[in-house]
Amino acid sequence: MDRSTSTLSPEPGLASGWERVNWMAVGWIGALLLLCFAPVLRGMVTEWVNDEDMSHGFFVPAVALWIVWTLKDTILELPMRTNGWGLVVIVLGAIQLIVGTLGAELFISRVAFIVSLTGILLYAGGTALVRTVAFPLFLLLFMIRIPAILYNQITFPLQLLASRIAEESLWMIGIPVLREGNILELSSQKLSVVEACSGIRSLLSLSFLSLVYAHSFDSKVWMRGALLVATVPIAVTANAFRVTMTGVLSEYNPGLAKGFAHSAEGYVIFLISLLILVAAHKAINLVYGVLHKEA
Repeated sequence: MDRSTSTLSPEPGLASGWERVNWMAVGWIGALLLLCFAPVLRGMVTEWVNDEDMSHGFFVPAVALWIVWTLKDTILELPMRTNGWGLVVIVLGAIQLIVGTLGAELFISRVAFIVSLTGILLYAGGTALVRTVAFPLFLLLFMIRIPAILYNQITFPLQLLASRIAEESLWMIGIPVLREGNILELSSQKLSVVEACSGIRSLLSLSFLSLVYAHSFDSKVWMRGALLVATVPIAVTANAFRVTMTGVLSEYNPGLAKGFAHSAEGYVIFLISLLILVAAHKAINLVYGVLHKEA
């Protein structure tokens, strides 16, 4: 019997490790993807620069790439299988880009970038690769503005809710106020809770950070969803508190209701929201620990 060592040939279409990555192909595919979506990506970057509601967009791709980098060892141990369904997904992404461009629908054409990227990863590495990087791919959605029709349906109710809570809070601390819709009339001036004060900005930013925080500091996958849900009452309450504080400060100095002081107040309250999110994480883990012990 021949006891000599034999070399096993890898299964066709199967590979793993740095040495088996075709970096030239990766570079060409990446360059072509960026070239095809250059107008779409340029529009997104312009929006990040000019729209404060989307200023967090700069951080989204950077954080997604960082998460992929932390997963590099796992990725390079995967069996890389070419999957033909990836071509189908790429074609769907191309069709979506054409439809979104012709229909001037920014959301559709921008999501097409993520669809096409997913198709490329599926074709190059198979379902195992896509599953491994599914979370950073999902995070990329936060760099895209939500559709205008949905945005308007969210912001106006948030404006009314913030102004209603602020009205009740101001009355409770002895400051008379008259509310008409999203306008608060104080003795010193009228405060209009506009779209910028609806809280949508902090809600989007806090939602993104909650997912990244849960991924970085908790191994339980369900914690991402739990903290994402927790961001809604945190962001809404924090924004209502901001509107209330603006009303209080404007009674002493109307100038504090606008300009640098108003912006600084927003940053401080957002930092407080982050601390509350961390506290919520600790509280959820505490309850989970108690229930797990009882079980």
